[in-house]
Amino acid sequence: MTNIQEKANFLRNEYTQLLSLLNAEATPVWGKMNVQQMIEHMSDYVRIASGKTKMEIVTEAEKIPRMQGFLASDKLFPENTPNSLMPDLPPPVRNATKPEAIAELQTEINHFFHVHEADNEKATPNPFFGVLNYDQQVQLLYKHSTHHLRQFGAMV
Repeated sequence: MTNIQEKANFLRNEYTQLLSLLNAEATPVWGKMNVQQMIEHMSDYVRIASGKTKMEIVTEAEKIPRMQGFLASDKLFPENTPNSLMPDLPPPVRNATKPEAIAELQTEINHFFHVHEADNEKATPNPFFGVLNYDQQVQLLYKHSTHHLRQFGAMV
């Protein structure tokens, strides 16, 4: 899968369906988050992509082109990719159930697409990759979502 429209379709229509197939008690292949924590983590990052959550860019300006080059590539996020904005231990879940967490994520995904359809020039800051346009945000969300599907063995 290479083009942005296919990745957008995956995010909009397939991603949460795959998440719903995961056993809530599944042990991750790597990392400390459980399934529901990972789903809620993804909601947080979709909020950043839509601009709903404002984040400062933490990457040094001279490193942004290299980070965006990685983003544009087909290279996968490595297992246990460090995230300096996350605590050592994952936060407690905020939704009562995994289905509620998935519904929250789908709502945020729908909002992301609505925001970008309303303003196709919109660009929003990502703390690690700098200011990203729609195509770059879709690329990042796709790369991030498949990273976490691999984390729980739902994708290779």
